[in-house]
Amino acid sequence: MLKHVLGKVWNRGVNVYGGDKFRPCLYILTSSVHNGQVHCAPRSFFGVEDFMDDDNSRPYTYQKEKKSKNPTKHVSFKQRTVAYMEPFTLDVFISKRFVSASLTHRVTSKQVAVAGTNSKDIKAVLRSRSDIPACLAIGRILADRAREADVYTASYTPRDRDKFEGKIRAVVQSLIDNGIDIKIYLD
Repeated sequence: MLKHVLGKVWNRGVNVYGGDKFRPCLYILTSSVHNGQVHCAPRSFFGVEDFMDDDNSRPYTYQKEKKSKNPTKHVSFKQRTVAYMEPFTLDVFISKRFVSASLTHRVTSKQVAVAGTNSKDIKAVLRSRSDIPACLAIGRILADRAREADVYTASYTPRDRDKFEGKIRAVVQSLIDNGIDIKIYLD
């Protein structure tokens, strides 16, 4: 209905001369509120104030900030500083076909050193891309690349589905044997 009413007003129109062009405007008849002046509506018929969020702090078009489910929850000093005290993390991925490992900086999320059996230079040397000797080779190559990037310590937390044994343990042990200090967190 509002669209219908505004369509009629727009088609009939009340035109006001503003500068060098005519603008369609609405004429408000109440003299007590607007003194009978002609008011142009450049943005919308309703004001933005009609579309405010619960807090009435910003218009509905802006994304609301996320509120914590438990605002009284205490974050410990260790939780706040662990990303800066141990900035590098080791990530090991082992599939049936290949092995991949990387060292990532926690704060900037940049990968500092990467090694995998899918790369051409490593693929040509190895007999199998997913056995224990391949895992040992990946650990040795990753340790060399990490030392080039001046990374000598890292932390490793296995994924939920991974057990710290076999191939994963071979990669981590190879890194430790080649001079990278790995702190292992087993839950």
